[in-house]
Amino acid sequence: MKNPFKRFPREKENVIASKKSGLGTFGGVFTPSILTILGVIMYLRFGWVVGNVGLIGTLLIVTISVSITFLTALSIAAIATDQRVRGGGAYYMISRSLGIEVGGAVGIPLFIALALSVALYTVGFAESIVSVFPSLDFKTVGLVTTIGVAALAIISAKIAIRAQYFIMFGIVLSLLSLFFGSPIEETKIEMWGAAERHSEGFWIVFAVFFPAVTGIMAGVNMSGDLKDPARSIPKGTFAAIGVGYLIYMTLPVILANRADALSLIENPLIMRKMSYWGDAILIGVWGATLSSAVGSILGAPRVLQALAKDRVLPGWLGKGSGDDDSPRIATLFTLGIALIAVYFGNLNIIAPVLTMFFLTTYGVLNAAAGLEKMLDSPSFRPKFKVHWVFSLLGTLGCIAVMFLINPVATAMALIVILTIFFWLQKRQMKTAWGDVRMGIWMTLVRTGLLNLRKESEAKTWRPNPLILSGAPTSRWHLIDFASNISHDRGILTVATILTGRPISQDRREKIEDNIQDFLEKNNTSGFASVISAKDAFQGAGEFVKYYGLGTVKPNTVILGDSENEENRQKYADMITHFHELNRNVIIIANDDKKGFGDRNQIDIWWGGVKGNGGLLLILGHLLKGSRSWRDAKVTVKIMVDNKISAKDAKRNLSSVITRLRIDAELEIIVSEGRSFDEVLHNSSKDADMVLLGLAIPDDNFMEYYEKMQKRISPLPTTVLVLAADDVSFREVLL
Repeated sequence: MKNPFKRFPREKENVIASKKSGLGTFGGVFTPSILTILGVIMYLRFGWVVGNVGLIGTLLIVTISVSITFLTALSIAAIATDQRVRGGGAYYMISRSLGIEVGGAVGIPLFIALALSVALYTVGFAESIVSVFPSLDFKTVGLVTTIGVAALAIISAKIAIRAQYFIMFGIVLSLLSLFFGSPIEETKIEMWGAAERHSEGFWIVFAVFFPAVTGIMAGVNMSGDLKDPARSIPKGTFAAIGVGYLIYMTLPVILANRADALSLIENPLIMRKMSYWGDAILIGVWGATLSSAVGSILGAPRVLQALAKDRVLPGWLGKGSGDDDSPRIATLFTLGIALIAVYFGNLNIIAPVLTMFFLTTYGVLNAAAGLEKMLDSPSFRPKFKVHWVFSLLGTLGCIAVMFLINPVATAMALIVILTIFFWLQKRQMKTAWGDVRMGIWMTLVRTGLLNLRKESEAKTWRPNPLILSGAPTSRWHLIDFASNISHDRGILTVATILTGRPISQDRREKIEDNIQDFLEKNNTSGFASVISAKDAFQGAGEFVKYYGLGTVKPNTVILGDSENEENRQKYADMITHFHELNRNVIIIANDDKKGFGDRNQIDIWWGGVKGNGGLLLILGHLLKGSRSWRDAKVTVKIMVDNKISAKDAKRNLSSVITRLRIDAELEIIVSEGRSFDEVLHNSSKDADMVLLGLAIPDDNFMEYYEKMQKRISPLPTTVLVLAADDVSFREVLL
């Protein structure tokens, strides 16, 4: 696994900065948010909602929707008052909390959702225009309107924002006209809709309505243009949610009292008929749809620009223009997506798609705030405090509603997000900011360490190799072997001991970073550790003794063969020390010419399950299970004195190998008067790797080891194995 303590180099964080002369709470957050909330869905689909699910069903839909957005607003307020929110809105918040991979995985769908929102609102505008002027072409009106709002955003964002004040006046006028209107027919309030008239299901209606309350993102997406985002985003967002909820809970009562369900379903502009001044509704519809379209065409390019400036997407998309770094290229790109959606889409198709993307964004925003608070990181100090339960409740609410609306669409949305996430993760993007993932991993590591039992568990044993590699680039075979037996499951550490003059901490960290990069380039997950010592053997002994955390320590030491006769005694003493520390010791005598050869044949010279025998079989099994050795033939070899012994041994040991579930063949070799060394050399001369056991060290271990070196000198690459005393490898095998 990758070193969680590795530091990314500091680099300039290239994002859109907030401006001292930026927008305030009312103009920058409340106005765009409330105008998006009181938009096309309210005017053109709210009657359809009431007609399909009735008064109670509508109030329930409104309450569930607003509850989700309210919980999300709490999380947004917490994040916004903890960090300086710059351009990119929700993407910026998520990426700085959960990392750039999660931010990008959510930010890209969020941008698409905002781009499609432009189409949603311009299609709504075109629908209302054509209903008043039937001679006009629906698609033409929609396309021209989309180009018009994009042009306004490109020319001047300030003009577009100021125009919203006039639009708000028109919406207020339309709502007053509706309030003072009258019924268009005698009707009985239908509490649960028009089921007998083939009405749509509750969650289908919910999916169509939900984009009406996603206006809370309009202010958040303008974060880079706000004077004081930490103050304006919470205040403006909560005010917009409160006003929007009040209006949305009042309108169903008015609609249900003035028309029957069928009329509400069939006439998108039913509000015009029941208002005191019908044309005021048209003013509200046109104003709301155009202002919402403008809000989305302002927000979407800024999210895209932030993604590009963080190098999640191509940099040319983030190029700004003018003193305010206006995202004109990103606006044109957004326009292209919106035009395609306008040409092919309609409100009832576009709205559910937006619902999935927005719910995903809300869910992740809630998760970000909840995890930050739950981990209680010292760096997370929001002025607006929210208990993590509310944030995670918002996440669960988003996920539940997504599956209730459309499980297939939810699964597809999650697949898209996961695909983007893994794509970004594969790019190994480096950032100049930290995120909550370190806190998550630290919490999991702490919990795991505290719950690990001190006594060894044979059934869960796996090698955690510590490689005493010296210079890793020149002794890659040691790391290669360790990686093949650990299968990226155990904890692999590459240790380098420097002798001579002490080195500085900066120098040590630089060497560790170089080794870490070397491991990553060779697709090996592990840690790198560099220490300095006066004597390499003494330093290695001390390192093996003290390296680790809690009960998680290396259980297998891997090192190369000793080539210097002057250090042979120190080398033998070091192996003895490792054995006394209850570490498995693996010594690899590498064939410099052949290395691991073709990796087709592994010979294990076995003396039974006890002692080294169990570990030898486990190593053979682990090597066979690795990608590099998966085609290798593993042969367990035993030498006996005569043919009678060979029959007995084959009969007994074949059943043992079968019972141990090891993918290996058994070969019984009759000595016929030959020495073990002669049989060994003749039988394994063509193997790619030979595994042999070592005797338990005693006072004469150096002499024994010298004899062992002479024994294996004619052989291919040979692995000498000394099992620790504290693990019963027989139990591991069985």
